[in-house]
Amino acid sequence: MAKRPTKTPSATPDAPAAPRKSGRPTSAKPRAAKKPAPVEEMKAAAPEKPAAEAPAPPPETPNTAPDFMAFSAEQRQQLETLSLNLAKAAMMAQTAVAEAALSQADRPAALSPDPFNVAPAMSSVMTSLAARPEKLFQAQADLFGRYMELWSTTTRRAMGETVDSPAPSDKRFRDPAWSENPMFDMMRQSYLATSDWMNSLVSSVEDVDPRVKRRAEFFTRLLTDAFSPANFLASNPVALKALAETSGESLVRGMQNFAADLERGAGSLKISQADYGRFVLGENVATAPGQVVWRDELFELIQYDAATEQQHAVPLLIFPPWINKFYIMDLQPANSLIRWLSAQGFTVFVCSWVNPDRDKAEFGLDDYMKKGVYRAVEKTLEQTGQKHVNAVGYCIGGTMLGASLAHMAAKGDDRVASATFFAAQHDFAEAGDLLLFTDEHWLAEIERLMDEAGGVLPGTAMADTFNALRANDLIWSFFVSNYLMGKAPPAFDLLAWNADQTRMPKRLHLQYLRLMYGQNALAKGELEIDGERIDLSKVRIPLYFQASREDHIAPMNSVYRSARLFGGPVTYTLAGSGHIAGVINPPSAQKYQHWVNAALPETLQEWQAKAEQHPGSWWSHWADWLGAKSGEKIAARDPKAGPLKPIEPAPGAYVKVKS
Repeated sequence: MAKRPTKTPSATPDAPAAPRKSGRPTSAKPRAAKKPAPVEEMKAAAPEKPAAEAPAPPPETPNTAPDFMAFSAEQRQQLETLSLNLAKAAMMAQTAVAEAALSQADRPAALSPDPFNVAPAMSSVMTSLAARPEKLFQAQADLFGRYMELWSTTTRRAMGETVDSPAPSDKRFRDPAWSENPMFDMMRQSYLATSDWMNSLVSSVEDVDPRVKRRAEFFTRLLTDAFSPANFLASNPVALKALAETSGESLVRGMQNFAADLERGAGSLKISQADYGRFVLGENVATAPGQVVWRDELFELIQYDAATEQQHAVPLLIFPPWINKFYIMDLQPANSLIRWLSAQGFTVFVCSWVNPDRDKAEFGLDDYMKKGVYRAVEKTLEQTGQKHVNAVGYCIGGTMLGASLAHMAAKGDDRVASATFFAAQHDFAEAGDLLLFTDEHWLAEIERLMDEAGGVLPGTAMADTFNALRANDLIWSFFVSNYLMGKAPPAFDLLAWNADQTRMPKRLHLQYLRLMYGQNALAKGELEIDGERIDLSKVRIPLYFQASREDHIAPMNSVYRSARLFGGPVTYTLAGSGHIAGVINPPSAQKYQHWVNAALPETLQEWQAKAEQHPGSWWSHWADWLGAKSGEKIAARDPKAGPLKPIEPAPGAYVKVKS
């Protein structure tokens, strides 16, 4: 190998060459490359070299690209795996989106590009703000102040100063990675400042119709939730960490989940909230023993086995909502309300509604009252040989039960001795965010969906609506976990039940939305069913109302207003937590709390001021109330020994029909 010459040819051959330092060039910028001269000119200008002297090496240029071969074999393998997985994930996502687009291509376009009528609501809010520029200027100054404080804190932290910051209260950002890295910490804080500013600005508007303002607030919150940095791979440090640690396998799994959910939704993204295959009705959920003792076109009547040697003489009949399946009251033995009631000595019957198909499209409120409530009461009394029954209505089932009780009162029918309502509304003036979905623009879209489906509302439509009410918990948390992190959906029975939605007949659903939410006809005494004007004040039997403090579907004040519409003695109890956990809270769990007050003053605030707080579940308080109205104790009943012959074991066939 020839030795490197110690001199560089130059115009002055005898001048010593400047020594060259090893490593990177001393200049921060590489020299600009000269325009190459023509070949002939180069040949003419080049000096002749001695034959024995080796040619000088080309001048060294800075190398800014990483030398792939400088990595170890393990590092090279990791980079190759990461590159392949990223490419694989991208191809899977593209294929899934393309297939979804093809499957949606022949579907009719939406009736309206703005079915929720958001544009007019936002226009009203912006007009109001424009009319009060001082409020807008104050809000802008507040946002600027927040950013100045954030920039100051970030600068001090970048200079090495220790800056104390409160622990993130928003569970989207609780992972330490959001706070440890200054870039992601600033991204998080700037997002929270901006989103809080936007939502507060809309909420500050005062001279806009309350429903219009609520619509603007709701969809501003949806928008700000959607643009959280946690929802994007490039701005989520937790997802990026998983990507690096798994060499891209987390993203591949995420795209597999994404493609599977698109396929499951037939081209529409249907985010999995649970491992649905892990739960089988009658095997590991809905396992309380009993028998279906009656079945017709609208419901199955289930009588549950006794858990005690004696039972109360007056049976208990439960009407669950037809929008959900009844087994929320019988998920697991430990939290089964049905099992617990049986253990308290009650004979429990449940009305399991059919999952309606196109043949039920014209079923309405009158059908669900006469063929549902009336017939279930009749068959329960026939099976037990009693003259009276105690009834329970959960959510929409409670709305239907309350209207039916008023109809019975008008007819002189006293077969229901007492009634209990779980999270049920009869006055819809303050019915929460679901009021947003009763605008005529949205109802026209709902009607289009039902016509397209043959006269029933697909279960997924209602699931999407309820998920939107809690988007961070029921949409974006699973979007991040399933797709960005590549995790498998959890094996969670409650979420599996939540996704097991039912269809709804067109006539019934439109009546419910228009008459209850839209016109509040039941509370106003303007509702007619089967030719009878419904007057709730005529219901004078004892009633028990349960509400939950954090219920976003049946808000506690809405339930309280409902309780005051009836004419008989009413007991109102407030539970901790929300629409589901506030109701399904067994005493053994020792969770939450409840408040009781025997009085029923004009407002909920007055009731709360004198209510007594008790730890744990409200079930025992209700059982004491119910037991006093359930008659003497008799020998336990056997569902197989009654006049109605058993058809099949609980939970029956109707509840197993998927939408």
